[in-house]
Order: sequence, then C-alpha cells, then structure tokens
Amino acid sequence: MAIDLGSLMERSLAIYTSDHKSVVSMNLFVALLCACIVIGHLLEENRWMNESITALAIGLGTGVVILLTTKGKSSHLMVFSEDLFFIYLLPPIIFNAGFQVKKKQFFRNFMTIMLFGAVGTLISFVIISLGAIHFFKKMNIGTLKIGDYLAIGAIFAATDSVCTLQVLNQDETPLLYSLVFGEGVVNDATSVVLFNAIQSFDLSHINSSIALQFVGNFLYLFIASTMLGVLAGLLSAFIIKKLYMGRHSTDREVALMILMAYLSYMLAELFYLSGILTVFFCGIVMSHYTWHNVTESSRVTTKHAFATLSFVAEIFIFLYVGMDALDIEKWRVVSDSPGKSLGVSAVLLGLVLVGRAAFVFPLSFLSNLTKKSPYEKIGLKQQVTIWWAGLMRGAVSMALAYNQFTSSGHTKLHGNAIMITSTITVVLFSTVVFGLMTKPLVRILLPSSKTLSRMESSEPCTPKSFIVPLLGNRHDSEANHKNENVPRPTSLRMLLSTPSHTVHHYWRKFDNSFMRPVFGGRGFVPIVPGSPLEQTVNQWQ
Repeated sequence: MAIDLGSLMERSLAIYTSDHKSVVSMNLFVALLCACIVIGHLLEENRWMNESITALAIGLGTGVVILLTTKGKSSHLMVFSEDLFFIYLLPPIIFNAGFQVKKKQFFRNFMTIMLFGAVGTLISFVIISLGAIHFFKKMNIGTLKIGDYLAIGAIFAATDSVCTLQVLNQDETPLLYSLVFGEGVVNDATSVVLFNAIQSFDLSHINSSIALQFVGNFLYLFIASTMLGVLAGLLSAFIIKKLYMGRHSTDREVALMILMAYLSYMLAELFYLSGILTVFFCGIVMSHYTWHNVTESSRVTTKHAFATLSFVAEIFIFLYVGMDALDIEKWRVVSDSPGKSLGVSAVLLGLVLVGRAAFVFPLSFLSNLTKKSPYEKIGLKQQVTIWWAGLMRGAVSMALAYNQFTSSGHTKLHGNAIMITSTITVVLFSTVVFGLMTKPLVRILLPSSKTLSRMESSEPCTPKSFIVPLLGNRHDSEANHKNENVPRPTSLRMLLSTPSHTVHHYWRKFDNSFMRPVFGGRGFVPIVPGSPLEQTVNQWQ
C-alpha cells in the first residue's frame, strides 16, 4: 500500500502549527502573569486597587488587543474551562486558606460561620431562585426550565472568597476575616453541593419525598466531605511522624504533604463529595499536626510553597476570567437584544444584594444572642462590612454557569447566551465596583482596626467567676474576689455561650492525651540519628 507523503507532510505541518500556537499562547499568558505580579506590587499601597482587580483589568485589556489583532474573531488565548478551574486552580487556593487560617479565631466563630455559610446560602439561594422565576418569565428571555431557575439561585449564591481574601487583612481585622472567609469557603461548598443536587434530581415533579432526599443528600455530602478531609490530614501526619523522612530527605516530606493535600481533593471528586470542604479541613488538620512533624527547613518550605501556589492560582483565575469576558461568540448571539441582557444583569445584581442582606443581618442578630462579651458581638458597622465584602461573584459562579448553560464552552441558544453574558457582567461589575470600594469602606466603618484586632485576637474577657465552677478550679479565691463586682449574665446566655469554652477545654485534654501521641503536632520532637537525644534513648534501652 503506497504511502501518501503529501498528506502525511500536511498533517505533520498542521500538528506542528497547532503546537506552536499553544506554545505562543502559553508564553503570552506567563508573561501576563509576571506583569500582573509586578504591577500588583507597584500598586500595593493603593487604597483602591488590589491584585485581583489588576489581573482582571489586564485580562480585559489583553482581550481587547487580541480582538483588534484578530479582527473580531477571538478575544482570548485559552477558552474558559470549568475542569481547569475546579481540578487545578481552586484546590491550592482553598487548601492554603485552611492551612494558614487562624484556627482559634475560626473555631471560636465556628457556629456563626456555619450559620452564614450553610443557612445563609440556602436563604440567598431561595430568594435568588424565586426572584429569577418572577422577573425572568416577565422578561421573556428564553425557554428556561425550573431546574435552570434553581441553578441560577445556586450560581449567584456563591460568593467569591478568592477576591475577599485579597481585600480583607487577617491581621488588621481578624474577626471580619474569619467570618467572611470562613463563610466564603462553606458558601462555595454549599453552592456547589446545591448545584450538583439540582442536576442529579428530577425537579419537574417536586414532592415531600424528593425534598427529604435532597436534604439528606446535602447533609451526607457536607459531613462526609469534612470527615474525608480530616482523615487525609491525619493519615499524612501519621505517615510523616512514623517514617520521619526528613532525616534522609526534606524533599520527600514536602512532596508527600503537597500530594496528600491534592489527593484529598481528588478523592472527594472521585466519590462525588465536595472537594472544597475536604481540602479546606485537610489544610486545617495538616497545619495542626503534619506541619509540626516535619523538619524546620521543611516547615519554611511548605508554608511558602502553599502560599505561592495559591497566589499564582488566584492571579491566573482573574486574568483568565478577564480575557474570557470578551468572548465574541456569546456576545454575538445576544447582540440583537443588548438591553435585555443588561436588564437581566441588573435584576441579578439586585437579587444578590437583597439575598445577602436577608441573611447577614438576621443571622448576626441570632449570633449576638449567644455572645456574652461585647468584643465578640458583631456590631452594625461590621455587619455592613460583612454584607458588602460578600457581594463579589467570581470564577465559581462563572464555572457553574458554563456547566449549566453551555456545551463545551459554546452555546447557540438565545436564553442560555443571555445567562452566560449576564453572569460575566455581574462577575465583572461586582469584582471591580464592590472590590474597589471594600478597602475604603473598611477604613471608614472600622477606622481603629488595629486596636480592634488586638481586642478580638486576645482571649475573651470572661470573668472567672462563671468558668471556674464549670472547670472545677475553685481555689483561685483572689481572682474571684477581684471579679465579684462583674455583672453576671443571664442563665440562658450562660447556657448558650459558656459550654464553648468547656468544649475547647476538653478537646485540648483529649488532643494532648490521645491525638498528639499518635499523630504528633506542636511539641513533637523527632529523634534524629546521631543526635544526643537518640544516644540518650539508646542508653535507656
């Protein structure tokens, strides 16, 4: 059989040309990432800008340049891919957030975070879904089913914790950072779980049985995802503590920590759980146990490695979203009705504002009922800041919208194209406008943020007269005497607030007695071959 050399050469040339285009695209993209980092550094002291907005602006500018050079055929170097986002970019961001988070502040506000992140997201989801059904049917935007309206609720209930991380500062406003970020992680996980549940259930005929299955499935995913993250973190701590790889190679223990963290996320995806929750709690457990089991040099390496991966992924996402926002194909489909697309965007923004306000203020009031110290309560100015900081929508909303309303990133249906362009508009507007105004808003509402942070980061000013009887330490009569004029809380408030301290007390006892001897953690001192410690141990054997 004769070989057609001409067609073979043409095919090889096409493959080479395609590969060369990919190389050119990657070179440009990496160069843009470097530009984002440099410009972000130069704007570090700017009271308005942050690196996420800088990357978004550079992405938009690059998209305009590509549109002009290609004469309107294309606007991006790469097509937005939800797989790239969820599998490669999101895990390092969420893991690093759990790894670096101040655990005492996070768990002190755990119930409030769960209220905002789970219950609040459900409230926002319901309001946005009902609002979309009410307004979009009147606007006649296309053939949307009940599942599409509920998906819209899940898509726009997802806040952008990535942008929030760059706007708020963990050291300046620890309580706000803890609440907004903690809620953001739980919110994203809840939104993704809701979205997946909507896609997996037949919602054309909703009854009590389907509703109960929906709630049961949601609780199962939530609990199972958290437990998987905890188990993965504990397994990594146990392996590194027992083998103590650092005595031969610090590279191995660093590599194992990174791979175990990523494995926890992929296992959650494999078992159809929430990878966001899994990798977040894996990060918390690793920072509590595993990180203390490695050598000093590995601690420095892992801390900076996780932070660097997270930083690059964040910049990548905003640059990526900025370029994809000008995708000419989707805008061409809705070009005959630009007013309708803007109207849908305005309605969605209004629903986002109302949906967030509907849970932040009422749930803050409920949370304050359980707080005894005025420094632990969420004041009105802080509530406004929390409401505002969580208004930004980002790549999670984009990825879910692409999943629901496109096929492989493309769509020809008018209604679906309107929803995609409206999602892009909401993401751009909320990130730029709300993101730009968050820093000044925090400075106006909370001018004494450093003083406030010292108050919030310190231990709560709880008189010993209520805690001492519960812990059984009655001998400190001098302290009781000094605090005898302190006003006592009501019985209900004591019941609601004081047990959190006793739970923490018993957890510390359990952790020190059972967990740390098995999994290591703070205070773990590995036996290095040839060290005086090993020689001492050998003498006693």
